[in-house]
Amino acid sequence: MAEIKDFQCTYDNSAGISSKVTEGLGLTFPDAYLNWDTMAALSKALKEHDKAAFCELPFCHTVEAEALGGIVNYGNETAGPRAKEYICTSPEELLTLPKIDFSSGRIHEVLLACKALREAGEHVVLQVSGPLTILNVLIDAKYVFKAMRKKPELMKEVFWKLGAEILRFMEEGKKYGADLISYADSSGGVNILGPKMAGQVVEDFTYGFLKKAEMLADGKTMILLCPKTAFALLGTGKARFRDLKLPEPMAYGEGCIEMIGKVKMAGQMCIKNVGYWLENGIFKEVVLEDCADS
Repeated sequence: MAEIKDFQCTYDNSAGISSKVTEGLGLTFPDAYLNWDTMAALSKALKEHDKAAFCELPFCHTVEAEALGGIVNYGNETAGPRAKEYICTSPEELLTLPKIDFSSGRIHEVLLACKALREAGEHVVLQVSGPLTILNVLIDAKYVFKAMRKKPELMKEVFWKLGAEILRFMEEGKKYGADLISYADSSGGVNILGPKMAGQVVEDFTYGFLKKAEMLADGKTMILLCPKTAFALLGTGKARFRDLKLPEPMAYGEGCIEMIGKVKMAGQMCIKNVGYWLENGIFKEVVLEDCADS
């Protein structure tokens, strides 16, 4: 098995939300994180401030966990929503969590914001979190890591329970107009899990999950992977990069938009790195290998 390479998360666009972004918008926090119209206004302002080719939603990695029953501190203008307190103390409890209701709550407001931005002619990146990132809001990580070592089959069941909800969120995002769906699970990176456990997560969950997720890609929608996930797939032999020629050198985000309908999945760079330039005009598609035994 090849070595899983890590990806260092560094990018130049907004980390937090500065007063320069919100000036003149008349927004109050944390209310701006809770309603579709203020979400849309804030997303568009961030796009313009960062000189990006797209709008991004949501502004944190707590939306799915909250929709599953998690308790969230909504924060303020400079520190966005984050976990407040855990609701589970064992992996078994995670299996009893309800399905997500996409017709109410903050997750519904995110979808409505996606729709509003797309109808206004914007390209929209819906940022979707992976299971380990979601678990960070629901349960102390020590219980997760212990169960991954001692009860791997139980954790596989937990991953797939969450995975089913993540897929449903992706499907809803597509219905509401998101044309770029970004999947990231930075809490499951090799730098945190270690090579052996990171490889096992790919085998038990990530590869199979993404085989299902790529079915959402079509002429109007592309799946974007966090490079940490892409490198984990490459390192375990579950995927490869395929080079495709762009019409000209361009920013990575512009390249993703250019390739909608031409490739199903990408992941050579973090979509948040709006300044990353594809100088050689080469776009790398992530191609999942056919692994019948996975």
